[in-house]
Amino acid sequence: MLKRRDLLQLAGTAAAFAAVSPVSSALADNPAAEPTPFSNSSVVDLARVLSTKPFSAPNAELPGPLANLSQEAFAAIHAKPEGLIWADNSSDFVIEPLHRGFVYTTPMMIYLVEDGQARRLNYDASKFIFGGVNLPSPPVNLDFSGFRVLRRDDHGALKELAVFQGASFFRSLAPGQNFGVTARGLSIRTGDARGEEFPIFRAVWIEKASVAANALTVNALLDSDSVAGAYRFTLHPGDATIIDVECSLFPRAPIDLFGLATMSATCSFNPLDRRGDDDIRESAEELTGLQMLTGAGEWLWRPVANRGNLQISEFVDQNPKGFGFLQRNRDFDDFYDLAQRWELRPSLWIEPIGDWGSGSVELVEIPSDNETAQNMIAFWRSKTPLAKGQQADFAYRQFWCWTPPSQPSVATTAGTRGGRGAAAKQRRFLVEFRGDTLADAARLADAKPNISVFPGKVVAQRVYRAPESKSCYVQFDLDPGGEAAVEIRLTLDAQGAPLTETWLYRWTQ
Repeated sequence: MLKRRDLLQLAGTAAAFAAVSPVSSALADNPAAEPTPFSNSSVVDLARVLSTKPFSAPNAELPGPLANLSQEAFAAIHAKPEGLIWADNSSDFVIEPLHRGFVYTTPMMIYLVEDGQARRLNYDASKFIFGGVNLPSPPVNLDFSGFRVLRRDDHGALKELAVFQGASFFRSLAPGQNFGVTARGLSIRTGDARGEEFPIFRAVWIEKASVAANALTVNALLDSDSVAGAYRFTLHPGDATIIDVECSLFPRAPIDLFGLATMSATCSFNPLDRRGDDDIRESAEELTGLQMLTGAGEWLWRPVANRGNLQISEFVDQNPKGFGFLQRNRDFDDFYDLAQRWELRPSLWIEPIGDWGSGSVELVEIPSDNETAQNMIAFWRSKTPLAKGQQADFAYRQFWCWTPPSQPSVATTAGTRGGRGAAAKQRRFLVEFRGDTLADAARLADAKPNISVFPGKVVAQRVYRAPESKSCYVQFDLDPGGEAAVEIRLTLDAQGAPLTETWLYRWTQ
């Protein structure tokens, strides 16, 4: 029999669920005004209950003037100073609610948590500046498209720390950087012929941090056709912004292809792919490649390129130790782009917490002629599907940084170039490795490239050693032999041991 304590807990869960239920008729018209108790388990309880109900998409309709906004008009809409949350110096973190419009039409409910009590943040048009948007009458009950996290620096100025906006997407950065790579809570069927499913953060609960606290906690309720989930993000600002992510997933249906720690970034062109030949810039990309640290301790590097057709690569592993999109080019001369400043984009490194079992890091390279499109996607795909009705828990740490905290002890890839080879239909590659292990001239003299290709063959190779700059260049020509795709693997070895990380690439016609 249920005890009185259990009945009270179930009643509290039901009451909380009613406040955010997508099937509640009072949700949009009568936002909750009274604070309700909140604890670490509140959103987990909500997600569990929500997963037993059919998915019901929130109403994404907007008044006419807001429904057809250009990107420029939407960017002009922002909160007034009185619309900022906790801007009274009671916390080092300030929240800016973000308006709906442009492509950000899905509403997000925002709850503010103080002293264990959660209260709904009600939409108020008078707290926004609408720029040139002509609104005949102030809209009501629109909720928000997301929120921006600001933090006071040592001089009291507010600096951007993170943005949660659109589906389950969010971004962060380190001091001195511009926004770039984007993360998301969960990806489902990314790159799959069945079509991708985009979960949304239906509601968030932001816990107020004290002035002395150097961390902000954001709880989020994820929802989609296939799954409901509870997320807890703990943001730690510093030289790098660290975000600890904990999630509990409750599938409504079996999910065979889902991505954890999904990230996306832009690669328009680079020296490996010459689509930008007729461009004043050397390259245009906010990542240089995908780095991985396997469960066995091997460091892998996979440069990316804007391909002529969709490419999906799987890097099979067991209990990965880390992976991420890195921007290794930090010199303005690598880009010559005063508008985009690609060299200031963050790297995003993931460290799993606990064992993730068998699976693969997946890289999806999508052809794109749009320089603003984030056409590179990476995530961890578990070999074990999510089972309907069974809770699945995961945790990982994100480092939004200049350089990841985990660094190879061997030399790393400093650059990759590709072009035509010595003969027709051959391709030439030049890979530069750089690191302290290449500074020893005697040891470097014994170094030899270890290249394997499948299919095809290497028809010529040369090594250029430069110990004075701690560098070594490996040049080789690939003869694909009429094949449409060739997998390439390269290390620089000496005395039977690698001096470099493992360079991987897939050449395609």
